[in-house]
Amino acid sequence: MEASIIKIGNSKGLRLSKTILEKYNIKDKVELILEKGQIILKPIDTPRKNWEAAFKQMNDAGDDDLLMGDVFEDETLEEWN
Repeated sequence: MEASIIKIGNSKGLRLSKTILEKYNIKDKVELILEKGQIILKPIDTPRKNWEAAFKQMNDAGDDDLLMGDVFEDETLEEWN
């Protein structure tokens, strides 16, 4: 596939089609990998983005109880000392 380099302000950039963006799940950023005369674009996946805010919201709502008890609550850990 051939793509054109376009002028963007004082820089130049590569325009990717909507089809490519959707197929490879490219959002706002990509990782550039320079390897053996090639430039590889790799989508940056952030599956845990915003987890901290979600955990805080759960805590504020009192919805962050443990689903199972402490596995060591009835154990004596003297042997580990």
